[in-house]
Amino acid sequence: MIQPGIFKANDIRGLVGVEWDEAGARRIGAAFVDAFELAGKEFVLGRDMRLAGRELSHAFAAGAMSRGASVVDVGLASTDGLWFASGHFGLPGVQFTASHNPGGYNGIKFCQANAYPISPEQMAAITELSFAELPPLDLPTAIRQVGDLTEAYAAKLHSLVDLNGLRRLRVVVDAGNGMAGLTTPVVLGSLHVDLIGLYLDLDGSFPNHPANPLEPQNLVDAQRAVLDHHADLGLVFDGDADRCFIIDENGQVVSPSIITALIARAELAREPGATIVINTITSRLVNEIVAAAGGQVVVSAVGHTRMKAKMAEHNAIFGGEHSAHYYFRDFWGADTGMLAALHVLSLLGKASSMSALVEELSGYVASGEINSTVADAATAMKAVADRLGDHGVVTWTDGLLITGDDWWVSVRESNTEPLLRLNVEARTADWMSELRDAALELIRKER
Repeated sequence: MIQPGIFKANDIRGLVGVEWDEAGARRIGAAFVDAFELAGKEFVLGRDMRLAGRELSHAFAAGAMSRGASVVDVGLASTDGLWFASGHFGLPGVQFTASHNPGGYNGIKFCQANAYPISPEQMAAITELSFAELPPLDLPTAIRQVGDLTEAYAAKLHSLVDLNGLRRLRVVVDAGNGMAGLTTPVVLGSLHVDLIGLYLDLDGSFPNHPANPLEPQNLVDAQRAVLDHHADLGLVFDGDADRCFIIDENGQVVSPSIITALIARAELAREPGATIVINTITSRLVNEIVAAAGGQVVVSAVGHTRMKAKMAEHNAIFGGEHSAHYYFRDFWGADTGMLAALHVLSLLGKASSMSALVEELSGYVASGEINSTVADAATAMKAVADRLGDHGVVTWTDGLLITGDDWWVSVRESNTEPLLRLNVEARTADWMSELRDAALELIRKER
């Protein structure tokens, strides 16, 4: 079973047993091999802790082998662990995960060799071929199981950050029962860190809270733990651990745009004049910090495949998104929440506090991402453009973006969920609130 709606712009997401099942995964595996021209070749396969991950990934592997590909199976892995495996082996990669979606979902992320992003044409080919009849090919194939790569993954991350001379830090880590529960003890265990772990046990039913740090209620446990334990920092990961949200010592959530600015500044100190990639709704603060540090900014549409493509095109040293995806050239241009966390630890280890680092970078007020379910997304976006467009410049390259001298409003459809996402930023809280409320009123008329 496969429902067409599981095929998204960049990956696959759907309710298991409702929108797809093992038979569907087998068909997708066969389609992947044809789309990537992998008959007679290998690819690397991983999965997160979701309840149906083992069965779906095994079915996918069987479908891939029926079309002549061999499988290097790394077993349980975070998504950035799979990107590492793709780079480590120099092979295309497949990760079974639904990232931050609820427990009933599963999905697939793809990459070319060395974690290079899948192209829109390849995604379209996988979609089309998944509904075609692809007879088995008579080619020799194999599944090669490899040992746990977590130690090698941790060593790679440690090699990319200066972690010398750090003061002792007390750090809360909320893994949300996701894959950071596997990687955190290995990556942070050898550092000068007192680790306070929340929900490190792998459990795809997410018994404590959804593993989606974009929703404020899913950050509350870590915020409380930071205060209760007088911790220096909180780290909150999503389900597949490719994103990381930061909480300061006062229990305040740090904007991912500020984290982007901090890491960008540090990377530009290491390589002056380098390029930084941001997306269309990253704070203008980042542009200002990068310019002051002598770097260049390139703007990408939202989404990990688009960001990674821009990273490769411009040989960018670093990239950051509002959603707490962070990309590193020296990690094959791929996104990794854990490497971003190590950069924050490196900076914090030489500073008085996280809030002091944040205080250096201010000047804009953001709404945060506000999601709405609407009956007609196009009509809702047009209504916002008609209402607010006269006050700024309107573009439609990545949904709707209206920009003024010191503010912007973005309304765009989600790449992964049936939602319309609103983001607003302005120089003052009052102006941001006025823009936000005007846009939200128009959007929610279309419910």
